[in-house]
Amino acid sequence: MWLEGGGGSKYKMRIYELVIKPIKPKPPMTLPQARIHGLKQGVERSKQQLQAERDRQRQQRENERRQKQIQQRNKAA
Repeated sequence: MWLEGGGGSKYKMRIYELVIKPIKPKPPMTLPQARIHGLKQGVERSKQQLQAERDRQRQQRENERRQKQIQQRNKAA
């Protein structure tokens, strides 16, 4: 069975070509590999926490700026 992708014969594929091949299981990691893997995960978590804190502080600054603008408008009115 053939599938055609809109443009022409260049994109014809057989169905079996689209089937996802099974993922082979990975062998267990050695202790040094596991340590490196854990350290890399720790770095990634730290990056995510740092970005979350920066976003939180940025949001707080924006909220304070908005409150200040509202107070200035109320004083002027």
